[in-house]
Amino acid sequence: MTPRSRRRSFVVLIGIVATWVGAGAVIDAHEIGTTRVTVRFPAADTYTVDIATDGLALLEKLETIAGHPSTGTLDARFASLEPAFRDRVHLTFDGHASHPQVRATFTPPGDDLSPPKATIRLTGTVPASANQIAWTYGWTFASYAFSVENANGDTATQWLDGNQSSTPLPLDQALPRPGPLEVSLQYLHLGFTHIVPLGLDHILFVLGLFLLSTTWRALLWQVSAFTVAHTISLGLAANGLVAARPSLVEPLIAVSIAYVAVENVMLRDLKPWRVALVFGFGLLHGLGFAGVLSELGLPRGQFATALVAFNLGVEGGQLFVVLAATAAVGWWRSASFYRERVVIPASLAIAVIAMYWTVQRLGY
Repeated sequence: MTPRSRRRSFVVLIGIVATWVGAGAVIDAHEIGTTRVTVRFPAADTYTVDIATDGLALLEKLETIAGHPSTGTLDARFASLEPAFRDRVHLTFDGHASHPQVRATFTPPGDDLSPPKATIRLTGTVPASANQIAWTYGWTFASYAFSVENANGDTATQWLDGNQSSTPLPLDQALPRPGPLEVSLQYLHLGFTHIVPLGLDHILFVLGLFLLSTTWRALLWQVSAFTVAHTISLGLAANGLVAARPSLVEPLIAVSIAYVAVENVMLRDLKPWRVALVFGFGLLHGLGFAGVLSELGLPRGQFATALVAFNLGVEGGQLFVVLAATAAVGWWRSASFYRERVVIPASLAIAVIAMYWTVQRLGY
């Protein structure tokens, strides 16, 4: 690299890192599935709603809306913010609002990587003549599962986005069950959105593969190895045949991103070992996808359909990243300045972000 190229690369890198830090430097790569809502009817005239979610994220949102910070234990902080919480939670019977009692329980995380879990329980009385129930929850911006278990033992799950209202569900009739096509479309969407826009770590890994691959053949070999590997580990983990702690998998995923980015800077050409290495990294990323699926849950009776659809959605997200990168800089790939002006600055930025994630995910 010439001195001028080095200066340009350094300026680009500093600009990207400064923007990243200014935006908060923390983006949750697996927001899907952190919230689950389950409605049950322990007696004919009573109901419970259990909301399982990220405790700290919920408290931060509540404080922002309430306009003031909270102090004390997590339970005490929630209690002081309960009026704000009720404003975005709506449970209705035949269109009429219910006003439940609210109690929050915060559970310490199972490892250093995970946040404390909050379970918010709503309890109340079912109106005597009620026929249908509907739900709206405005404290998450991602997709989440809303499940109803009625008195007949039937269970129905709807996937809702943010402040979206559920379809009314019957209280005393058989609950509708989604068919294979509906399940496929749901999990195809969830797999895609896990990559774009929520899976920033996986996006950066795919971009790292793209940057050093100056030919479509080289890129195809790497992407194929990555796809086969994460399909294997995802399938094994989803079936309970292998398991790994998130506190181990997530830092290693960050290390894999940093390694690929640094190798892009150190090497001018793709080496034979790169494909084997990408395969190994793909196994890691598959375990990361499996962690998301464990949060999402897979529908009983349509396990295979949901698993295949989710994996296809992930592949669609990765393909979208490759196509977007091609549209942005792909037409420069044969230019003499492509490595100095695109590959090196972008790879350095990816490496810095990934190393930050590694330190963060190790709990430092």
